[in-house]
Amino acid sequence: MGFEIERKWLPKKEDAEKMAKNANHISIEQGYICTDPVIRIRKEGENHLLTCKGEGFLVREEINLRISPEAYDMLLTKCENLIIKKERYTIPYEDTGLKIELDLFKEEHEGLIILEIEFPDEESAKSFCAPECFGVEVTGDARYTNACLSLQNP
Repeated sequence: MGFEIERKWLPKKEDAEKMAKNANHISIEQGYICTDPVIRIRKEGENHLLTCKGEGFLVREEINLRISPEAYDMLLTKCENLIIKKERYTIPYEDTGLKIELDLFKEEHEGLIILEIEFPDEESAKSFCAPECFGVEVTGDARYTNACLSLQNP
């Protein structure tokens, strides 16, 4: 059992394109068996995960379990909402040891871009000063959780 401590922003397309240039990326597909509490399945490259998330925005409990591709395919049929598809670009943030995860959404959410940084502790998350190119912060806005996005077509 662990905790995820992250903040989120909505960068402008041109800023996101600059950040993503030459960055490593991976295709992600994820579905929600339940959105309250959050029970998610995810295919990330060759990895398949079942994730349970607690409540909250900045800090939330998160449990990840590896599952087989067959279990993923079976659980995918249990997802009643939209399946989220996105390309995730992982970008080192300066010399801080932090990594930017830049998600460019596909299909129903085409054009949506969310930038996340996961922090080692709550204090560093709260004290982080984001540069202007990160855009508008949406950490506490439930509309930008993937679980909420799976419920709607923006």
